[in-house]
Amino acid sequence: MHHARPRALLGALMILLAPGLAGRGDLVAQTPPARDSVLAAARAIMEAARFCALVTLDETGAPRVRTMDPFPPDEDMTVWLGTDRDSRKVGEIAGDGRVALYYAAPDESGYVSLVGRARLVDDEAEKAARWKPEWEAFYPDRARDYLLIEVVPERVEVVDYGRGLVGDPATWAPPSTTIP
Repeated sequence: MHHARPRALLGALMILLAPGLAGRGDLVAQTPPARDSVLAAARAIMEAARFCALVTLDETGAPRVRTMDPFPPDEDMTVWLGTDRDSRKVGEIAGDGRVALYYAAPDESGYVSLVGRARLVDDEAEKAARWKPEWEAFYPDRARDYLLIEVVPERVEVVDYGRGLVGDPATWAPPSTTIP
């Protein structure tokens, strides 16, 4: 079976549907985008997204995905999340700190995938600084139940059609960079 035609058609369709980019001749970048451009696009999408998906690995190595309500990324792109200390994700992170976060751009113009290491943080000052009042109902005993997850990024991938950051036309690999 010949796969080149469907891939070429799908790639062309992706370019035609990209907001503000239809018909531009500069879609295929000759050089990778600058690191600062990738990080700026990632930050913009992450700050605009209301939710993200957190992917952990269970005791068998199988991925587990759930929706999370993250804080905006820190200056170094570290992401903080709140959770219940009895949730299964806490056990998964304690067993294997490798995680991924996925953010979809609210206007459907791209996404961010961040891969890194998670650690559980039970520091009272940090928990007080990272709290959302709308979470009150989820943590009746906040001092006992509320726990933080700190995700320190190692790599970020971004697709942002509005900024011209699109995947490689042959491999679809998105623009990416390591962090720090």
